[in-house]
Amino acid sequence: MADLCTVKVLVAMSGGVDSSVAASVLVDQGHDVSGVTLKLWGGPSDAGCCSVQDVLDAARVADQLGIDHHVFDLTDAFDRHVVEPFVAAHVAGRTPNPCVECNRHLKFDHLLDASRRLGFDRLATGHHARIVHGRGGPELHRGNDPAKDQSYVLSMLGRSQLASLVLPVGELSKQEVRRYAAERQLRTSGKPDSQDLCFIQADQGRGGFLAERAELTPGTLVDADSGATVGTVSAVELVTVGQRRGLGVDVHGRRRVAVAVQPAQARVLVAPQDEALIDEVVLEEGTQTWTDVPLELGATVLVQLRAHGAVTPARLTSSGSTALALALDEAVAPVAPGQTAAIYSAQDPSRVLASALVNRALRSKVTPALERT
Repeated sequence: MADLCTVKVLVAMSGGVDSSVAASVLVDQGHDVSGVTLKLWGGPSDAGCCSVQDVLDAARVADQLGIDHHVFDLTDAFDRHVVEPFVAAHVAGRTPNPCVECNRHLKFDHLLDASRRLGFDRLATGHHARIVHGRGGPELHRGNDPAKDQSYVLSMLGRSQLASLVLPVGELSKQEVRRYAAERQLRTSGKPDSQDLCFIQADQGRGGFLAERAELTPGTLVDADSGATVGTVSAVELVTVGQRRGLGVDVHGRRRVAVAVQPAQARVLVAPQDEALIDEVVLEEGTQTWTDVPLELGATVLVQLRAHGAVTPARLTSSGSTALALALDEAVAPVAPGQTAAIYSAQDPSRVLASALVNRALRSKVTPALERT
């Protein structure tokens, strides 16, 4: 944004080094900058980006930079759009990505709307991704640091949101971000990156969190091909498609992988790891976001199915109904329903074209009927 005239920018400051540097870069460029920290989680927290310490760190960096700092309380919206759906998804045998949903509903919905109402020209965050202004409008691209790229968790942004967004650290490597912060003596320069969900305590874990909010169901492990019962699990809602840990091995010593979670039947379907690979992903209707005009069926793309996963060449197809699907060029490890499929350009692999939630994935051999029930 250095080549633009001075604009009024609201920076989402999480209390981490990336958003601190994002604010500092914009101040150095001469923009009219204010910071805001979102209070999202009203319960206990010892990790993530919602702790009291994070709010204090953001406020102190803002003071160092000489900019105003605000705190917006979005706890009700966070419960409604992130926490409650997180619990409901697990109860239904799905595995959501709460960071993507927080971005979708809080940072780039509530916060973006608030920034506009308050008279700001742009909203900035510390995400490692880039916005490239092409002939057709703003495009979302991967950040310059492959190890820290966060375009996947921003893949649900549409063009109107991208037009109002600034990502000042997307051109920098993480090492350059920390060097920038150290040179300006920002108090967050040495702060570790947050790794965990902000609403789940480390000593509680996902299981403890869900157990307080839903009735968990003991269940059986069932071989997806033969239908034979091969074990048990303490709670089917805590198993994720693609999980290997705790599921044992088959008679040939091959590790088992969860290929379907079916809470209504109190069972988890498993298959040997080398037989659990998928080659088609059916997308959930109504969840697609296009950063450009929708692609035609048959279009060749690259798809990323995990936040830090590799991309796989694929073709955009139909599942036989109105739902879109991705036919993968090569079989990959199974992906859980509820996860995000981020779609990138095959011609420009850094460019995000679209995203959608995964409805289900089909195994590379004929998927047994048991997995569809």
